[in-house]
Amino acid sequence: MPFLFSKIENARDHLLTGVFLLIAIALLVTRHDGGLQNTRVIAMTTMSYLEMPLSSVRVYRTALQTNRELQRENVRLLDELSRLRSANEEISQLRSLLDFQNDHEGPYDLIPVRIVGKNLTGLRNLLTIDLGSEAGVEIGMPVVNASGLVGRVVLVGPTRAQVMPIYNSLFRASANIQGTRANGMISWDGIGTELILNYIPQTVRVHEGMIIETSGLSNNFPANIAIGTVVRSQPEPGRDTQLIYVEPFVNLNNLAEAFVVKFRPNPELDSLNTQYEVLF
Repeated sequence: MPFLFSKIENARDHLLTGVFLLIAIALLVTRHDGGLQNTRVIAMTTMSYLEMPLSSVRVYRTALQTNRELQRENVRLLDELSRLRSANEEISQLRSLLDFQNDHEGPYDLIPVRIVGKNLTGLRNLLTIDLGSEAGVEIGMPVVNASGLVGRVVLVGPTRAQVMPIYNSLFRASANIQGTRANGMISWDGIGTELILNYIPQTVRVHEGMIIETSGLSNNFPANIAIGTVVRSQPEPGRDTQLIYVEPFVNLNNLAEAFVVKFRPNPELDSLNTQYEVLF
């Protein structure tokens, strides 16, 4: 009996093997039939639907990475553009200063300086320059640039000096309207960006755009240093003079280089002024 069962099991194995072979042959023979083809189409469609979200995720991640790279490149280019603009502005200022120095025909020498400190936040504004007494800078010397008057040296150290700019409530300069003999005193009232020229008679006709320059009458500044242009004028209440509002040529916010004019007040005139004050 065991021998019989062994034969039956072997026959079953052979029979199953034959059936599977027949099925495989049938599939091979009918591989182009519609049923198998439909199965393949369904499988491919299913895989495409499954791959679409994954593809979107890959595209999104790639877009994020590209966006980060573009942002970094944009920041780098903006920084490069800013440095190029600063360099171009500095070159323009240096070129104008060089032209001014080459064209300067006045009786006073010029000392080129750099602005290394600024305090432009109140009424007592101040500038600091990078040269001092060792370079020949002295108290009272005017400071100018290619545009016009900047201010006046008020404190001097060996290698640094401080300048009272035109935008200081204590600043005063004797000035006149170019082309006329009308002289006055120019100052800043601490409000806005306009200077005020006082003591000009109302009989003097003043027009917008007229140039205001130093008169040389105060012994503090040489004559003919440009200050600014007339913006408007108005009669001074209760007086026969007028107030003339002046827009300076110099922009202190952008100021980076300048010249110290080696101008020294006449000591004899200073002595006479002192004696006059004591006498009267």
